Amino acid sequence: MANDESVIKRRLLIDGDGTGDDRRLNALLKSFIKWSNTKDTPENTQAAYDTMLGQLAQCEFTVRKSAFSRKMMQDEMTNYKDISKSIDGGIEQAKIQIAQSKENLVIAKKIRKNRMEYDVLAKIISQQPDRKETMAKLESLKRDLDHLKNARTKLDHKLEYRRNDFGVLMRSIQELQKKLDGEDVSAIEEDPTDNDKNNDDDIEVMSVDGEILDDSK
Repeated sequence: MANDESVIKRRLLIDGDGTGDDRRLNALLKSFIKWSNTKDTPENTQAAYDTMLGQLAQCEFTVRKSAFSRKMMQDEMTNYKDISKSIDGGIEQAKIQIAQSKENLVIAKKIRKNRMEYDVLAKIISQQPDRKETMAKLESLKRDLDHLKNARTKLDHKLEYRRNDFGVLMRSIQELQKKLDGEDVSAIEEDPTDNDKNNDDDIEVMSVDGEILDDSK
């Protein structure tokens, strides 16, 4: 089997492009053997010799053509390998670019989301008063608050003063009431019969300022 394969391979190599190179070599070999064994005169064998030279030239041309085709095929193979490597490199580069593009897409989505949130916040902020106006309002509110604190302090002092005055007044009333109660008891003990007259004549009224007013006036 191995011999058959080697024979077939050799025949394919000899055949070249499949244009009958093997037959041409076989015909040249037969012509050479016939020419070698012929007994004709040189004039008669010259034609066969010239034919063999033509066939040999064709075989040499085929060999050179095959060598050139082989070299060209080898160059093409090398070129194809380089192209394949370049394509593989391009594919790897494309994969890297795709991965980078995916990352950039994620970043772009985040940037877009942040930008949308920023626009919403900017719109809300734009609807609010500016810092200068706000600070002016705060200063005005602080002044009003200080004014109210001062007013409250004054009112507290005034209330405390009124409380003290009211305490003094109440003590005066209590003392006066005690004196009145003592005088009434003494009057009753001296003249019990004149109780109604004393009640009519000695009724006294206390004014708002703490003075005793006579009802007869």
